[in-house]
Amino acid sequence: MQKKNLLPEFAGAGMAVIFGMSFMFSKMALENHSPVELISFRFLVAFAVMSVLILFKVIKINFKGKSMLNLFYLSLAQPILYFLFESYGIKYSSSSQAGIMMALIPIFVAAFGFIFLSEKVSFTKLFFILLSIFGVGYIAYSKALDVSSSPIGIAYLMGAVLTASAFNIISRKISSEFTSIERTYGMMFFGAAAFNIINIFIHVKSQNMMNYFQPLNDTTFLLALLYLGTLSSIVAFFLANYSLTYLEASKASVFTNLATVVSIIAGVVFLNESFAFNQIIGSAMILTGVFGTQYSGFKKKGINA
Repeated sequence: MQKKNLLPEFAGAGMAVIFGMSFMFSKMALENHSPVELISFRFLVAFAVMSVLILFKVIKINFKGKSMLNLFYLSLAQPILYFLFESYGIKYSSSSQAGIMMALIPIFVAAFGFIFLSEKVSFTKLFFILLSIFGVGYIAYSKALDVSSSPIGIAYLMGAVLTASAFNIISRKISSEFTSIERTYGMMFFGAAAFNIINIFIHVKSQNMMNYFQPLNDTTFLLALLYLGTLSSIVAFFLANYSLTYLEASKASVFTNLATVVSIIAGVVFLNESFAFNQIIGSAMILTGVFGTQYSGFKKKGINA
């Protein structure tokens, strides 16, 4: 019996841990600054760091003869449209509703994977995906039954779900053309360009261009930016793209729900938040769902890396 290579699964789990911790750092940075400021500097730092690594040949990329349009489509889905939809979705809806909606991503990825990648979804696999989603939902709704969500907020969040799902499919689809590093670098470039253009437009419109770099004077903002711009952008997206190279999109996407468990643990350990019984039950459901999705029997239809 051939030994299973667990690196893609470890990559997915690592991505979830980093993204789970990012909520805490984002909260720190957004205390005194806008989401657009944070996102624009986040991807600018990520692009700059990766460019330096490429310059010193620490990492290698080669875009010669490859379709940059495909890379743009990937970046348009994630991070550009996803972050815009997510930011406004959270603004116009409750946090619990946002948690529920984001947990739907694996379902849409499984559906899109079946349609566009001919990936097979067994009933057992679907059961574990749903179990993970219900775990997120149980935590979110037990934590705060908030009815403040508006139709526009739900619409924005659905946009985030669809674009995040599209990212999983596109990344999987173009994995035979672009390496994980090339996909990540392209995402950082287009993300930095798009969000800084938006940020510049906002500052010019408010006649406040002189304060464009003012957030960088905030030590807390810089600390959060260091984490979000390096680990949460470069490393986490590289791990996501790597796992999507070797795992079916539906399998890789379920790891995103692990971020909910990590965010709870981070809140308990670093922010002295309480760990309620519903969080224990919900976390157990998520972990069981993720494990079951990875190891339940189903047919593989791979794509070359």
